Amino acid sequence: MIFDLPTGKFGVIVADPPWQVMAVPAWNSSGKSRPLAYPTLSVEQIRSMPVDELAADNSALFVWTINKYIEETYEVARSWGFRPVSLLTWCKNPHGLGLGGAFVNTSEFILYCRKGSPIVKERTDTSWWNWKRGPHSKKPDEFQDITEKMFAGPYVELFARRERSSWTTWGNEVAHAVTP
Repeated sequence: MIFDLPTGKFGVIVADPPWQVMAVPAWNSSGKSRPLAYPTLSVEQIRSMPVDELAADNSALFVWTINKYIEETYEVARSWGFRPVSLLTWCKNPHGLGLGGAFVNTSEFILYCRKGSPIVKERTDTSWWNWKRGPHSKKPDEFQDITEKMFAGPYVELFARRERSSWTTWGNEVAHAVTP
C-alpha cells in the first residue's frame, strides 16, 4: 500500500490510525454492530506506513489506540522506529451502554514513544485526563495543546479530522496535506 504522507521532519507526530473495529449500534441498545462510516486499515497496513521518514532525529510520537489494539500499537511504534515510553489514558465519563463487552469502554489510550532524545520543554503532572467527549473518533484539542506545551515542533497529525494552526495535517477528512 502506498501512502502519500507529507514531507519534512517533525519533532512531534500524532497518529490516530483507523483501526479495524465495528461501530456499535445506537447507545443504550443491544442491536448489532455495523461497519464504521470511514475506511479502516489492518495492523499490517498501519505498520507498513513510512512514518519513520517523518521523524526528526529527536522526536516524540503519540499513537491513539483502544483496548483491542494496545499490544499491536507497541509493535506499530517499534516498526516506525520509536521506543514506547508511557501509555497515557483519556478517561471518558460513562455515556450509557455502548462499545465493549462485559465492560463498556470509557477510555482511550495514547502510546507516547521517543526516537532519540526529544527535549521536554515542560513536564506534566499526570498520565490521564478526563476530557469531554465529542463526535465519534474525534480526539480532544486539549491533547494537542499539551503536546505543544511539552515538546518543540514542527508538528504533524496523521489521520487528522480537521486542520490545526501550526500543525501539518494529513488524512482523508482534510482536503489535502496542509502545512502551516
